[in-house]
Amino acid sequence: MKIAIGSDHAGFVLKEQLRDKLLSEGHDVKDFGTTSTESTDYPDFAAAVGHSVRDGEFEKGVLVCSSGVGMSIAANKIKGIRAALGTNPDEVSYVRRHNDANVLALGANYTAPALAEELLEVFLSTGFEGGRHARRIEKIRLLEQTE
Repeated sequence: MKIAIGSDHAGFVLKEQLRDKLLSEGHDVKDFGTTSTESTDYPDFAAAVGHSVRDGEFEKGVLVCSSGVGMSIAANKIKGIRAALGTNPDEVSYVRRHNDANVLALGANYTAPALAEELLEVFLSTGFEGGRHARRIEKIRLLEQTE
């Protein structure tokens, strides 16, 4: 799978771990940065990953910051992006099945590395159910056109 990944300084260490895991599993991964723990601005990385997913260059995106919230807020400003904060496997499965989330946001300060890897696996392996949920995703798309 083609996956875009990015983080700010607070998410750097966890992002590196997740990127390495994805690469070891044979995924095609592009790391949009950051490249260190030096202070950066999370919206820059959310935009880079979000645009690459929206434009179809990548199938899914992964963003990491201290809480995951800032990244998800910033990414959700991009039309076509449905970024969801992941905190437990059931929730991540739900946002894929019902909301067709295409970007997973994780909080490095609140997510142990082993849990982050599990959440990433659930995110990548769970499909969208469609049906009544597709109708709702279409309504979200229409909101993006009118707001």
